[in-house]
Amino acid sequence: DAGWCVCRSDVSTSALQKSLDYACGAGADCTPVLQNGACYNPNTVLAHCSYAVNSYYQRKGQPQGSCDFAATATLTSTDPGGNGCTYPATPSTPTSASTTTPTTFTPNTGTTGSTGGVLGGLGPSGTTSSLDGNHGVVLLRTELSSFLSALLLSSLILLSM
Repeated sequence: DAGWCVCRSDVSTSALQKSLDYACGAGADCTPVLQNGACYNPNTVLAHCSYAVNSYYQRKGQPQGSCDFAATATLTSTDPGGNGCTYPATPSTPTSASTTTPTTFTPNTGTTGSTGGVLGGLGPSGTTSSLDGNHGVVLLRTELSSFLSALLLSSLILLSM
């Protein structure tokens, strides 16, 4: 049976943004949700989050618990794809060409005053901290590497306990 992991529509935009950031930074292929990508539209945090968490879920081999993302995502048997966007439905192995973390997202949150990104992840670009649909979201590679280093160090500490 095919299964997809999608973000929940009843979750805050900031929580969805954190899940999007995490998935894209942890191995999801987020290239299709870049501007001009097959899954860029609809240009919303919810849609981009769903594509990213599903990519992560499929690339991890669909293990139990890998579609939770702090309760922002859920499993579905209904294909979320459409309009030229195909969501992977079976476990896949990342290829070297598609494991590069994308550098630009521009989801339209429809809200103002919200901040995006987590720990320097996919947050709003420009000089303001608001996501109003006019500002792109930029992944700062140096901050991502710091985040990933901290994540690795935390994992090692937990394993040594």
